[in-house]
Amino acid sequence: MFNYDWFHGRAFETHRAEARRRCTKKKFADIDGPPDQWSADARRFHDELELRTLIYLRDGFSYELAGLADVESRSGLVFECSPADDQYKVGSFVVSLPFEEIVRVEVFAVHPSEKPEDAPQITGFRTNPEPLEHGPPPGR
Repeated sequence: MFNYDWFHGRAFETHRAEARRRCTKKKFADIDGPPDQWSADARRFHDELELRTLIYLRDGFSYELAGLADVESRSGLVFECSPADDQYKVGSFVVSLPFEEIVRVEVFAVHPSEKPEDAPQITGFRTNPEPLEHGPPPGR
């Protein structure tokens, strides 16, 4: 069941902090306690981490959350998404999703020096739409 805490407030910030901590621990296995007790190298690595928030839907599509939109609507999640295709990065996409369509949220932490060549595939924008199951609408 959808929970708005996945994207908002202390719960969301805790989720992001945990992704950063776990990513840092993979690189610096000996860290323990809060970041102010870590070595300078571990703290620097931690502070340089990039975070991506990915939203997965029932239909298999996924979106990368750039930020929540400040709108009055409470009937769905409204957010700016980060388009995957370069041709769409010149503008801004604000997406509305029904809460019941969201099945999973992930926060991916990665250091810029260790980014994988194949980033998680974001399918919310496709350059070549999938063919319709029953063919095109009448008149086309």
